[in-house]
Amino acid sequence: MLLRTTVLATVTAAFLTSGAAAPAADDGWQQAGDDISSGISGLALTGRAGGATHALVVRDNKKPGQNRVAELTYRPGRSVRVEPLAWSGGAEPIDLEAIEAVPGASGEYVALASRGLVYHLKATGSEVQVLDASPLPAIADGDDYESFALAVRGGKTVAVWADRGAGKERPATVRAAAFSFTKYGEADFGPVTKARFRAAYPKGAVRHASDLSVTASGRLLVGSASDAGDDGPFGSAVSDAGKVSVGRTGEVRLDIAKSPEVLRKFKGHKIEAVECAPGTRTVLLGTDDENAGASVTSVDKLG
Repeated sequence: MLLRTTVLATVTAAFLTSGAAAPAADDGWQQAGDDISSGISGLALTGRAGGATHALVVRDNKKPGQNRVAELTYRPGRSVRVEPLAWSGGAEPIDLEAIEAVPGASGEYVALASRGLVYHLKATGSEVQVLDASPLPAIADGDDYESFALAVRGGKTVAVWADRGAGKERPATVRAAAFSFTKYGEADFGPVTKARFRAAYPKGAVRHASDLSVTASGRLLVGSASDAGDDGPFGSAVSDAGKVSVGRTGEVRLDIAKSPEVLRKFKGHKIEAVECAPGTRTVLLGTDDENAGASVTSVDKLG
């Protein structure tokens, strides 16, 4: 398996319009799955070679024997290749919603299930092995998680995650904390800071935070999606939600904009994976379009 690199080539997607304009046609999306069990609920970039971008993806499957993690190979304009990986070292997870590479640890990842269970994983060959599993801190009643990101800010590894929220009555709650592992491989979180995020688009049955990612400059990009059922219709957006930083005394700061800027709008897809490519302004997006399967695309000048 190709390991995460520090530089990924920029892949253009000039067909997209700005968030202020009407959404463009989604002709840049490439199919990555064709049924409800093949959706992409999260992705982590692992490297690039020969014009191809490689990533690990997680799926929100719940039944025994259904695939949970796969390796994805993406080349703009060509067919996407998806290779399922075996789950090893523990019971199959229920409803994986996010995955992120661990900074500075080749082949190690953190995956998150919707109810707040954090999996420390090691990818080796054709499988992922569970090193440890532990709950998120500060889980609140009714929280349903779809997003998790790791970033290095001020010399510290910082975790950012969010309850997805639901419609007009429940905005997303975004949380952040310093992150590390104990000597036993268990996820260890520092003091948690939190803020509310409400998506400006889409409207209706919206999940305010369907995934998030942190850019090299500390900007927080948040994906939002509307879900009217297994057959849609779906709509999504990516917004500049604010900034993640570390103060002089080491405290993690989470600044959510009062009026987050919608950077891109998408019709017909439910975005559940947002991943910034290190060293570029490219963002890779993945969808879980339920009965319509999954699609991926890359967006330039977004990260």
